[in-house]
Amino acid sequence: MPIYVNRLLNLKKIKVVGFDMDYTLVPYKIEKFEKLAHTLATKRLVENYSYPEEVGRLKFHLDRAIIGLVIDKRNGNMLKLSRFGKVKIAYHGLEEIDFRERQQIYRERVIDLRDYDFQSLDTAFAISSGVLFAQIVQLKKAGINLPDYRQLAHEVSASIDNLHKDGTLKNILKADFGEYVRRDSEVAPTLERLKAYGKKLMIITNSDYAYSRILLDYALNPFLKRHRNWQELFDLVVTLADKPKFFASPHRFLKIDTVTGQLRNHGGPISRGIWQGGWFGDVQEGMGIPGDEFLYLGDHIYGDVVSIKKLCDWRTALVLNGLDGELEAIRETHEIQQEIDRLMKRKQFLERQADIAELERHAGNRIQIPEAQADEQEALNSRISKLLDDLKPHFNPYWGEIFRAGIEESRYAEQVEKYACIYMTKVSDLFKYSPKTYFRPARRLLAHEIIS
Repeated sequence: MPIYVNRLLNLKKIKVVGFDMDYTLVPYKIEKFEKLAHTLATKRLVENYSYPEEVGRLKFHLDRAIIGLVIDKRNGNMLKLSRFGKVKIAYHGLEEIDFRERQQIYRERVIDLRDYDFQSLDTAFAISSGVLFAQIVQLKKAGINLPDYRQLAHEVSASIDNLHKDGTLKNILKADFGEYVRRDSEVAPTLERLKAYGKKLMIITNSDYAYSRILLDYALNPFLKRHRNWQELFDLVVTLADKPKFFASPHRFLKIDTVTGQLRNHGGPISRGIWQGGWFGDVQEGMGIPGDEFLYLGDHIYGDVVSIKKLCDWRTALVLNGLDGELEAIRETHEIQQEIDRLMKRKQFLERQADIAELERHAGNRIQIPEAQADEQEALNSRISKLLDDLKPHFNPYWGEIFRAGIEESRYAEQVEKYACIYMTKVSDLFKYSPKTYFRPARRLLAHEIIS
């Protein structure tokens, strides 16, 4: 897959290339991994939070959530927002809210994601949370006794977060990485090429060192040609980084003894080794390299991309694992979309003619729109509606495209465009490009620059 470019990025000037680990350096098999998290969370809600047995019998359905959705904890809804923060699709449980009801609830409100009542699903790790929340809301709607929506959202998130934190998920993965981890044989050559061009390489991950070590042993070591292992390849590794806090405020680093696993306090800048916790400022100072010569790749739009752009001046790249299927669908439906665009252009022309006629009538002139023109407009509407129905099966059946909310870009697309210098479907997409590549975005046309 190609690299998609939002702003100028000259790789030749990048001195340090950093990576998140989970879903970035090491991709997971999304459906299997999220199904596992969902299954374990349903059991935990029953056992630890006294949820009814019906919750424990819920089955995972991947299509019920996509990256970029928002949970409305006040009303129990899941929302897809446009880039302007307007609600374009909404579900209550597993049932879509029709346009009229949606307007009554949200009207023209701009959803502010800083509001505690809204929770973003901004990473593949959050898909299981979205699916489970929607399913439990459906049970509540059916009359089963369950907590209010705010408590539901909190306890669903807490149950899944704790599965990550207490090692439950990781222990299952460690027992069978092949079932849940997608090994990409081109990642290691990509890293070794960057290293050969003089780039410093680092990992900044929220996972702990013990898990990171065996996962990277599995995912990278078999494919390395110029290095004995991944530890030799990376200049710096930071585990349990607690992103986005890692970029927000100073925290002390702990030095990890890779033999004993013991930790030792450290104060001040760092540039090499394997560490826990800490703060980006000490990395930047320790390496003696300006922030705009760092490039960091991650999968979490907020924790790995937005927070970096807001809190430091590193360059950013988003790795969006779920985009490859959508790109294939876009290619498959290219001719359908072209025909929709052609028909919409004709429809807009006819509407403009009708507007002119209305102005003429208002001015006292007798203008009558030909009956055939009105018939054509009706036929256009019918044809466009049919083509839109033909598009839908190629994308998520409930939410459509990740980057689109109707004719507008989605809120997620707006964040990607605004904060990610480049984006791609996987780290190894970089293998097709020289480490001296100058990435340049295509010139975007503003509304007034489009010549019809």
